[in-house]
Amino acid sequence: MSTDVPTKRHAPGPRAGRWRATRWTLADAPRQDGRTAVVTGANAGLGFETAVGLAGLGAHVVMACRSTGKAEAAAGRIRDRLPAASVEVRQLDLASLVSVAAFAEGLRSSGRGLDLLVNNAGIMAVDEGRTADGFELQLGTNHLGHFALTAQLLPLLLATHGSRVATMSSMGHRAGRLALDDLMGTGRGYDRWRAYFQSKLANLLFTAELHRRLQAAGAPTIAVSAHPGGSRTDLGTEGSSGSNRLMRLVVPALTQPASTGALGMLRALTAPDVVGGEFYGPRFIAVGHPVRETPSRRARSAEDARRLWDASERLTGITSPV
Repeated sequence: MSTDVPTKRHAPGPRAGRWRATRWTLADAPRQDGRTAVVTGANAGLGFETAVGLAGLGAHVVMACRSTGKAEAAAGRIRDRLPAASVEVRQLDLASLVSVAAFAEGLRSSGRGLDLLVNNAGIMAVDEGRTADGFELQLGTNHLGHFALTAQLLPLLLATHGSRVATMSSMGHRAGRLALDDLMGTGRGYDRWRAYFQSKLANLLFTAELHRRLQAAGAPTIAVSAHPGGSRTDLGTEGSSGSNRLMRLVVPALTQPASTGALGMLRALTAPDVVGGEFYGPRFIAVGHPVRETPSRRARSAEDARRLWDASERLTGITSPV
């Protein structure tokens, strides 16, 4: 599996990948027998569909979820659909660095390798809150929790040829602006959508910098990303604002099934021709089967990616091995 920078042939313009004539489905994915995947937020929505897809391809799936009760119920649904599925549940709260460290230590000491890390879990436009470590809740959960998890699982990934780290962003990243001087928004007042868009932009900047570092180290691991377009999940409906109430009405009517939205992530995780640093999303921006996308200009800022990485290490107190 190549970890080279995409060549000109693999680097379409901002719209070319979106309109490329292709209809990728799980039938195009190679078998994943013998591989182990960690999927955060695997009990519902996109994470559940990603877990179903990987389990159906033969991977052993570790369902990393905040609520083990909900995760066990979801694991039961997967086994009902796929009697041969190999799934297990482990507790992980991305809003707690202590929980992240405990999860990573438990996986490292289990004796299992790690082929695929799926940074999927996230929250969207929730009411103002703080993580256990005092971070703004959306940035802390969507970005900093996954940053800490990835850094602590990299030893397992780096020991596995062909391993991948795949992070779920959003088409909303295009509205995101990174406030490096005020990542927690303390100086501007809380805006649920601004905080969400910043966290999704952070997901792509994180992926870009991780890709650069892995490539520089000659690592056997690649970093990729995806977005689900407009998909039918509970995201955006959990807050108390007028926009949250509107989402409860709009999401069921105007979105595609989560199983379709998860295909971009599944393609990024499994397709043999995927190159490090690539980004996959629906062909028609919000709906459709996955194609290679181009992130926003702000998401392609190498300087912002480096500065965010430095800030993430400082905030979490965790130094990445690459």
